[in-house]
Amino acid sequence: MSSGIWSGRILLAAALSLVAGAASAADNKVVVYTAHKSSIVQKMVPLFEAETGIKAEVVQLGSNDVVRRARAEAGAPKADVIWSATGSVLGENADLFVPYAPKDQAAIDERFVSSPAWTPYTAVIYVLMVNSRQVKDADIPKNWAELSDPKWKGKVASARVDNSGSAFQQMTTVLTAGGDKGWENYGKLARNFIYSDSSGAVPRYVADGEAALGLTLEDNALEYVAGGAPVKIAYVEDGTTTSPDGVALVKGAPNLEPAKRFIDWALSKKTQEALVKEVGRRSVRKDVAAPGGVKPLSGLTLIKLKSVDELGGAKAMIEKWRQVTGQ
Repeated sequence: MSSGIWSGRILLAAALSLVAGAASAADNKVVVYTAHKSSIVQKMVPLFEAETGIKAEVVQLGSNDVVRRARAEAGAPKADVIWSATGSVLGENADLFVPYAPKDQAAIDERFVSSPAWTPYTAVIYVLMVNSRQVKDADIPKNWAELSDPKWKGKVASARVDNSGSAFQQMTTVLTAGGDKGWENYGKLARNFIYSDSSGAVPRYVADGEAALGLTLEDNALEYVAGGAPVKIAYVEDGTTTSPDGVALVKGAPNLEPAKRFIDWALSKKTQEALVKEVGRRSVRKDVAAPGGVKPLSGLTLIKLKSVDELGGAKAMIEKWRQVTGQ
């Protein structure tokens, strides 16, 4: 065999090896769209990659923007998994997903399961975060009516409903609790708001003293409590909600098997325990305890939310929010 032919075969083998390696690398990644804030992504993604050997490419957006992008790409999906987006938002966009039951499905608390299109990921509690330097304990609003008092005008931080799934859920809570006066009550409350673009920014406003109070997620507030900021957590006595955010498999996911492994990992006991310990989230698993220092669900006044359909649909609700708030 001539040296030229031999060299050609070596080059061909090397080229095939590179192609195979590239294909293997492509098969060993998952593209994740998430509404998680950066601090959670930075803690959790390295755990996933270390445990599975799969590379996670993460795109961070608000809950509504996550599904808007997924819908815009529906003809040629780029994302494999939607991770930690508000359950109501996932439910409204169930046509974008395909049902997938994780390996530990039986361990998930059935109270949080509402649709086969997506899987509960963590249990979200909506709380009132208080700057303890600006608000005395005796003055902390105990209910929605007290929080709507004009004395709090410009002192209550909230994310925008048209950009934040959690803010949308908080609005739904007020509308549900208010019954026939839901929108009237929400309008009074909203007059006291200063707006941030995301729910993750609300606790920073409160901790920095830009707002005396803030409506946010329990784990967002806990992070600042644990960090020594002059803040505390209060629970609205006449009704808050617990609802899951979720994880979902995108229809037409280009990296299907890694996507399934990501969902399995997200619902595993080890991951859920890490979310409790490192992030302060409540687990949706029946065999994982809540974070220390928070009220048990049994100690809260929880209300069953009206569905988005009962309240007119998401598009109409956001338009009504704009009318009521002038945003």
